[in-house]
Amino acid sequence: MQRLIFNFQLAIEGVGANRLRAFLTALGIVFGVGAVIAMLAIGTGAKETILAQMRLIGANNIVIESTMDSGGEGGDDADLSSSGQEKNTLPWSPGLNMGDVNAITRILPGVEEISPEVILPATLINDGKIGKSRAVGVTNAFFELNNLGLERGTFFHDVHLERGDPVCIIGQDIQRKFFSQGDPLGQRIKAGQTWLRIIGVMERRIVKDDQLENLGIRDYNQDVYVPLQTALIRFKDRSYAHARNIGNNNGRDNGAPENYHQLDRLVVRVKDSEELLATSNVVARLLKRRHQTVVDYEMRVPEKMLEAQQQTQETFNKVLGFIAGISLLVGGIGIMNIMLASVLERTKEIGTRRSLGATRQDIVQQFLLEAVFISLLGGITGILLGVGAARFIAANYDIPTEVSGWSVILSFVVASTIGLIFGLFPARRAAKLDPIKALRSD
Repeated sequence: MQRLIFNFQLAIEGVGANRLRAFLTALGIVFGVGAVIAMLAIGTGAKETILAQMRLIGANNIVIESTMDSGGEGGDDADLSSSGQEKNTLPWSPGLNMGDVNAITRILPGVEEISPEVILPATLINDGKIGKSRAVGVTNAFFELNNLGLERGTFFHDVHLERGDPVCIIGQDIQRKFFSQGDPLGQRIKAGQTWLRIIGVMERRIVKDDQLENLGIRDYNQDVYVPLQTALIRFKDRSYAHARNIGNNNGRDNGAPENYHQLDRLVVRVKDSEELLATSNVVARLLKRRHQTVVDYEMRVPEKMLEAQQQTQETFNKVLGFIAGISLLVGGIGIMNIMLASVLERTKEIGTRRSLGATRQDIVQQFLLEAVFISLLGGITGILLGVGAARFIAANYDIPTEVSGWSVILSFVVASTIGLIFGLFPARRAAKLDPIKALRSD
């Protein structure tokens, strides 16, 4: 151990005697390790962002939303009017409705949960305050599928859901605007023409504007949630036929179409992720048949889109890792080159140490420790550079980065390994020098 410590001291003296050369030698390691740290930070940040998005949309979900602008296979059929003239009409569709929910639940055993939604604009009034919002008719499955919790209060009871009781759960923005001075639980708020009793307040869900747009989700903090039956009974059930709709194909022949969908949105959770795409295809065929071939809905599988995005990001990270690896390789070659030159310059020193009793192992340790020391200095500097680069990228380019502890440890290990690998050949070459010839050299 004493010999090892002595050789380490000699190695530090050797590096200190040629500070500029040691610094220039370490630059390759500095930039290589810095690139690795920044690359891993970008990759980890992107992964966490995608996982956060998956938590927002829920796992294994199929999202079905009603639309108003698509005809089906029968849209080009021609019917004869009473006057014998051809009249182009779209086939009639019942729209997205509770019958679809029952059919999906009954026919598909792979469905774990299904959440129907009715989204209605509503004017909120309480204690002289007024504001625009949305009354969203849901079941308790809505909160589970969207990973939404309550800050206080309770979810809907079975009796609320069955009878359509006038109760509601409000978002955080509604609480802040209408009940900033007190506890809203048990108080009443008017939504449209209906007074609702507040039984719960949702936890705040922090979502960026770009996530709202890219993931196709709403800002859950701004809505009032009522039982689905309450929305259909006390607010509006668009599935009821009106005299003005009969004979005009849900109003689509009279200019702007009228929304005839009973439900605005369905979220279907599949038990097995491997059956997600197959189940979505079956659901699409089932809905097409129930809607008389009219495709008046849009289906999305957000998880598959995010997985494709994650695969693209992982490929990008691998390319960055390959480039960073090349930088480290170049840095290691630089260390080996400089150490070989150092051996030639210090031939007399090697001969003197051998003549004074130093063994070949001592010479190997001295030059190997020099290479490792230079490599570690470059690694520490590279870590600082990489952390700074990651923070700079996150602050100026809106790219999420996250420097993890394991990436720092990995950088230390890589830097030490490079010093050992690329310093071993010059060290062994120095140890093989004949001490007599070394002392005679100029």
